[in-house]
Amino acid sequence: MATDDRRSPVDLLAFEKDAKALEFIEKMTSSADTVQANVLAAILSRNAKTEYLKLYNLDGATDQETFKSKIPMVTYEDLQPLIQRIANGDRSPILSAHPISEFLTSSGTSAGERKLMPTIREDMDRRQLLYSLLMPVMNLYMPGLDKGKGLYFLFVKSETQTPGGLLARPVLTSYYKSDHFKSRPYDPYNVYTSPIEAILCPDSFQSMYSQMLCGLYDRKNVLRIGAIFASGLLRAIRFLQLNWKELCNDIRTGTLNYKISDPDIQRCMTRILRCDPDLANIIESECSNQNWERIVTRIWPNVKYLEVIVTGAMAQYIPTLNYYSGGLPKVCTMYASSECYFGLNLNPLHEPSEVSYTIMPNMAYFEFLPHDPHSERTSDSLVDLVNVEIGKEYELVITTYAGLYRYRVGDILRVAGFHNSAPRFHFVRRKDVLLSIDSDKTNESELQSAIENASKLLNEFNTTVVEYTSYADTRTIPGHYVIYWELLVKDSRNYPKGEVLEKCCLAMEESLNSVYRQGRVECNSIGALELRVVKNGTFEEVMDYAVSRGASINQYKVPRCVSFTPIVELLDSRVVASYFSRGLPHWTSERRR
Repeated sequence: MATDDRRSPVDLLAFEKDAKALEFIEKMTSSADTVQANVLAAILSRNAKTEYLKLYNLDGATDQETFKSKIPMVTYEDLQPLIQRIANGDRSPILSAHPISEFLTSSGTSAGERKLMPTIREDMDRRQLLYSLLMPVMNLYMPGLDKGKGLYFLFVKSETQTPGGLLARPVLTSYYKSDHFKSRPYDPYNVYTSPIEAILCPDSFQSMYSQMLCGLYDRKNVLRIGAIFASGLLRAIRFLQLNWKELCNDIRTGTLNYKISDPDIQRCMTRILRCDPDLANIIESECSNQNWERIVTRIWPNVKYLEVIVTGAMAQYIPTLNYYSGGLPKVCTMYASSECYFGLNLNPLHEPSEVSYTIMPNMAYFEFLPHDPHSERTSDSLVDLVNVEIGKEYELVITTYAGLYRYRVGDILRVAGFHNSAPRFHFVRRKDVLLSIDSDKTNESELQSAIENASKLLNEFNTTVVEYTSYADTRTIPGHYVIYWELLVKDSRNYPKGEVLEKCCLAMEESLNSVYRQGRVECNSIGALELRVVKNGTFEEVMDYAVSRGASINQYKVPRCVSFTPIVELLDSRVVASYFSRGLPHWTSERRR
């Protein structure tokens, strides 16, 4: 490939690096079937003597046919006893021949608590490999990103130790604390405004404040702005709304807000702080204006796109992001989870509704369980990666190097097409998830249990919950759960008072999973739960509306979560009183810096 001799040595190096990355993508996706067979053989060969695989008598076989005939499809609940043994300190080769280095905590739930996903040290290399492919793809569509910086709001979450001494923490916390991130080589395409010290600060306020301050100082150099989820970027904008006066004072005086007490941040900020009254005046002028439409481009005039996840449950935030950013492109770069990193978006400037992810066949062994969105039944016949059909929906099933075998991830995907022989998927939704604001995921049984626990507080008032539904309200920042109750009050003279219903709100929050409670208490990523009591007969009106639109009156069931605007508006028009949780649910964790 000919090169332009006028490029600088740094530009030439970046150009060659990008070319190798793109060539790697083409190589992997052009021979996806062969790569998949090799990945499975490698996993089965190295883990042949594990307790789990010996249970199914593979007798050393590493081919796909034997694997499929002998290894069952499993869920987390099936593996939990084995995972718990590892967590308790059993170092024998239970799932993986390589030692489990730590557990990655999934935002999915098991009995109300985080799932523990086993990982091995080399998994970090696979994750880093996928990260290294993102900017080469982006540069094809938006050149010049090496001439500026990225303002990314990145945070660590608290971590714990299992009884056996292994760390358990979210996958991104693991990555940000690793040398892969902290000691990564200089790359002109990946220069961030946020210093490492700010990202690694466990205090969410101090971390956000210092990252925002650095981003304001560098406002003209910022070419892209991002967070992991759309909800996280909106929280950053809300943070600016609440704290711009203090931020302007820091910039005007060259001093750091007294609330920033973390010594590591204080030290690193001495290199960044400077007295800049002109910059402070610009920010003050924009932020003091009550109209915050297009505030992103007004503060950061050279930003080209937003990098956030806006697929699945995050799609609900798109209109608000458009308002604040003036409709800047929203780029979803990759598809990943705690269990495994899966693939990347090869057309990053597509509209959010058209975003698809190409599965990289070297990351794990992938199978797909056909899913009928109109039926509760699923097939037990799994489909290989290269044999999925365009337009059909599947549940993702993975086999990983770290010891998950034919594991149901719970993601529902729709095939959008192919890149070479590797399929591209639209992310449809998490299976069985009703409510989600940030990284939380609440399913129907969890919500039902929360309703039952809270309604016990009404017993002494001879009052019961007749019907209920829910709604994820993202018009507030942060978003919050809204629960609609229709009550049967048998003695109007003993109607439960407001403070009782506020206690019901907190009781529901106490009953929700640990990811929700952490978002409420530690991360401030979820607002207080709201209870809206509706008039008697409201849910009959909801049924009548559904029937008028073609629903069968014989098969109609009250939806436990609503998002269709006319139904939400109908419910809200029947609200007689609204209550919020006044306290915080219980959340504790052991921090380890």
